[in-house]
Amino acid sequence: MWRVTHKKTGDALRVQIFEVLHDSNHELGIDPGLQKDGVEADLQRLLAEQVGLISEGATLVRREYPTAIGPVDLMVRDASGAAIAVEIKRRGDIDGVEQLTRYLELLGRDPHLAPVQGVFAAQEIKPQARVLAEDRGIRCLVLDYDDMKGLESGVPRLF
Repeated sequence: MWRVTHKKTGDALRVQIFEVLHDSNHELGIDPGLQKDGVEADLQRLLAEQVGLISEGATLVRREYPTAIGPVDLMVRDASGAAIAVEIKRRGDIDGVEQLTRYLELLGRDPHLAPVQGVFAAQEIKPQARVLAEDRGIRCLVLDYDDMKGLESGVPRLF
């Protein structure tokens, strides 16, 4: 029997094995350890390689574009040369919109960049964050990680 108890709440899970129907071992080689896929860094790298998702004809200026309060994930220029600051999150919430708003305020003071457009990109954008972003003139972009990686999701598609 296994018993697992949550330290703070005292909730417990008890697993009891009554019968073993089969038991075997399989050598799988060296354990590579847990490797998380789809973190912000992965999204940033893929979006930097596919800046056309941000704006048709866009070109990458730099990843981790520096500001006085921290780096903007991507700085790109659209086809007409206008600057676009992109903040990337896995789950887009109000904090991410606030962060991008601060970056846009600072970047907008630079005469070589102004006016700077903002794009808030995430795999999922919370409704409140979308409303706030759009109210501030920030465009929202939902990212499909599997599609960006070139993986088939298994979901039937027309095209």
